[in-house]
Amino acid sequence: MKESGGDRMEYTVQKLGKLAGVSSRTLRYYDEMGILKPARINSSGYRIYGQEEVDQLQQILFYRELGIKLEVIKELITSPSFDATQALRTHRSQLLDKRAQLDQLIANVEKTISTKEGTITMSDQEKFEGFKQKLIDDNEKTYGKEIRDKYGDEAVNKSNAKVKNMSQAQHDEVNRLTQEITDKLAVAFQHGDPSSALAQEVAELHKQWLMFYWNEYSKEAHAGLAQMYVDDERFTAYYDKEQPGTAAFLRDAIYIFTGMTQ
Repeated sequence: MKESGGDRMEYTVQKLGKLAGVSSRTLRYYDEMGILKPARINSSGYRIYGQEEVDQLQQILFYRELGIKLEVIKELITSPSFDATQALRTHRSQLLDKRAQLDQLIANVEKTISTKEGTITMSDQEKFEGFKQKLIDDNEKTYGKEIRDKYGDEAVNKSNAKVKNMSQAQHDEVNRLTQEITDKLAVAFQHGDPSSALAQEVAELHKQWLMFYWNEYSKEAHAGLAQMYVDDERFTAYYDKEQPGTAAFLRDAIYIFTGMTQ
């Protein structure tokens, strides 16, 4: 059932779902959580959606495609300062970045196929360029502004170049260190003492991990990054996902390791 209010097209849940490629259940859920309310309820009790709701659903689906959680989307689109046109420009920019990442991965696959067929040769470094660029792009999208504000464009650009030039052995070592830090941090946190030998070992491992990205080390910068793990909720969520309080514990351990004071 599709209704027309003058020149305006109006849709029931079923029709809007079919138009947008989402289920009626999803639209009812969006209504319940307050992210997409119908324009009105008709005399038969059906939810009716107008042009404004169609446009809002489009925004929601753009954000979902970019991996943003519904709770965050709700805050964004219900904010009095929300600018739909600016949001579309941002979506376009982010989708172009995503396309560039995919294009690089596709080119990487095509090179690999040609290598297997014997038509070209491919260096070991080339085999992983697409993945490393995606890592850089993902980090820029998620943390770029905060990191650049804190450390400056030159330091961040040098760090990105260092990642891009990593050998496969270095990449493997970064992954190994990441897992070792995660495992030992979880155990140290259970003991509850950031000055313990294990917690301080974690801080040393964290320094080693950083040096795969940084061109030079400073205790002040190390402590500053540790504080950002607590101040920025995205970092905190990463470290606290298994045991709440882990980000603050790591911060405290690094402060002790570097001799810095809070």
